[in-house]
Amino acid sequence: MIYLDYAATTPVDPRVVEKMLNFMGPESCYANPASRSHMLGWQAEAAVEGARKNLAKLFSCDVRELVWTSGATESNNLAIKGALEALTLAGDTRRHIITSKTEHKAVLDCVAYLETQGCSATYLSPDASGVITPEILAQAVREDTALVSVMHVNNETGVINPIKELAELCQARGVLMHVDCAQSAGKLPLDFSEIPLDFASFCAHKIYGPKGVGALFVRRGEHSKVLQQIHGGGHERGMRSGTLPTHQIVGFSEAMTFACDDMSAEQRRIEACRTRFLEQIKSCAFKVTGGDVNRVPGVLNLTFPKLDGQMLLTALPNLAISSGSACNSASMAPSHVLKAMGLSDEEALSALRFSFGRFTTEAQIDEAAADLTRALSALSA
Repeated sequence: MIYLDYAATTPVDPRVVEKMLNFMGPESCYANPASRSHMLGWQAEAAVEGARKNLAKLFSCDVRELVWTSGATESNNLAIKGALEALTLAGDTRRHIITSKTEHKAVLDCVAYLETQGCSATYLSPDASGVITPEILAQAVREDTALVSVMHVNNETGVINPIKELAELCQARGVLMHVDCAQSAGKLPLDFSEIPLDFASFCAHKIYGPKGVGALFVRRGEHSKVLQQIHGGGHERGMRSGTLPTHQIVGFSEAMTFACDDMSAEQRRIEACRTRFLEQIKSCAFKVTGGDVNRVPGVLNLTFPKLDGQMLLTALPNLAISSGSACNSASMAPSHVLKAMGLSDEEALSALRFSFGRFTTEAQIDEAAADLTRALSALSA
């Protein structure tokens, strides 16, 4: 099977696996990093803090601004719920949240939950390309707005939001800003000394690291605070309890290093893969979702007029692709992202996502394009 679902998850890079093995087996440094009464515990703690220091360097932030989590979903929950609870505890009466209709469910469901707890929410509609512009955001900010949460790169379309400009707007209005960076880390430069956001979520499994580990950037300051959502032990300076998985954290750091070191060359190579794929299917009837807007090259969402995406998936048994976010793959409803962009139900249900990555080859691109062309021809006959 040809794997073209890198936006859902990536294989762990063999170099990352090799590094992780040093912290897993009985002959390795497998101790609990919170065990401070023996050498193995100290060594595990040093590995965890070394990984934290490395990520801080890559993101141009303070080591004390990074909190380890189990992934972007937990990071989103900790940032959004934790920030609102921290503001309330501090006597801040603002309870309005702004997010976009194109966010991942890990953000949308958090906001929906907070609406049951007395918060109000505004869900922004993007422009026709799927972008949340500063002008769109500015119209929604109110005096009681406490937090804005807008993703950097959309997981279904690859469209890039202008987070620096959005964060600057929030900073000027005295509003906290959270960004889900799950799809942008390692693909786009992230310099938190230049981007004035307050919280940013990450995970390892989108950048050839292990599943089950991520981080939350929490800017140091009087207002950028979060209350823990997982209690028990007071780990991570009281923001997130739980025994730290040394091997996963080390793997996360290693994966991010490779992704950032090779970023420019790798993104050019992946863009060439996308261009090659589109060139070979140009005789087919399709439309690129979002048009020519700025996007990461690895995510390509296509709609196929008058065809059902699920039927097309069935006709492509040798391709590992998706009809949208992996978190919604069991749903037969049209994508909420594509609907928010103005697509009809019929158009949204005809969409497929092709996502390319580090191990995608030209031969795979050629075979995938040929399979898709044959399937479209058969279904259109």
